[in-house]
Amino acid sequence: MIKLNTSTKSIISKKNKVIKGFANRGMNLENDINLSNEYYRINDVAYIYKKPTPIKLVDVDYKTGKIKEAYFETPSTTDYNGIYNGKYVDFEAKETTSKTSFSLANIHKHQIDHLIKVKNKGAISFIIVRFTSINETYFLTTNVLEEFINKNERKSIPLDFFKERGVKIEIKYSPRLDYIKIIDKLYFGGN
Repeated sequence: MIKLNTSTKSIISKKNKVIKGFANRGMNLENDINLSNEYYRINDVAYIYKKPTPIKLVDVDYKTGKIKEAYFETPSTTDYNGIYNGKYVDFEAKETTSKTSFSLANIHKHQIDHLIKVKNKGAISFIIVRFTSINETYFLTTNVLEEFINKNERKSIPLDFFKERGVKIEIKYSPRLDYIKIIDKLYFGGN
C-alpha cells in the first residue's frame, strides 16, 4: 500500500520509507525562501508570502475531516508576492536537477505572462532557480527572462546564461537566501 502524506507532500510506502517524487520537487528551495520571508517579516524588512493554490473541494467526509476528492480550481499564477520598500514584488521559484540548463517547460507560459504583466505595471518580478545537483541558486529578473525567450529558439536556459545575466544567491544562515539584497542592488541602486 502506498499513500500520500499531505503534511510533507511525500509518498510513504508500506514499510514507511519515504519515496521522493514529483510532489517533493522544489521543496528545499521553497523552505529556504519561506525561512527568508519569515526573517524579513520578523525584522520588518519586507512582507512577502507564499500564495496558496486555489483548490475546489468536491467530496469531504466531515465526520473524519478527510478530503476525498478535490481538484485545482484555476491555474495558479506565481509562488510568491508581497511588498518591499513601497513596491509590489512577485516571483516564481523553481528547482532543476540538470547541471547545465533550466528547462522552460518547468515554468508555465501563464506564469511567465503574469510576471511580464506585473513587471509592465511597475512591479519587481523575477524567478529564482536552484540547480540542485550543483547547489547553486540564481535570481533572474523578468526583463532578462523575457529577453532570453524573445531572442532564442532554445527550450532551456543554459546555466552559463544564469551566471552571466543573473545573480547568484549565496545560501546563508539568516536570511537563508537574501534575495532582498539583490532587489536593493538591481532596483534601488544599493550595494
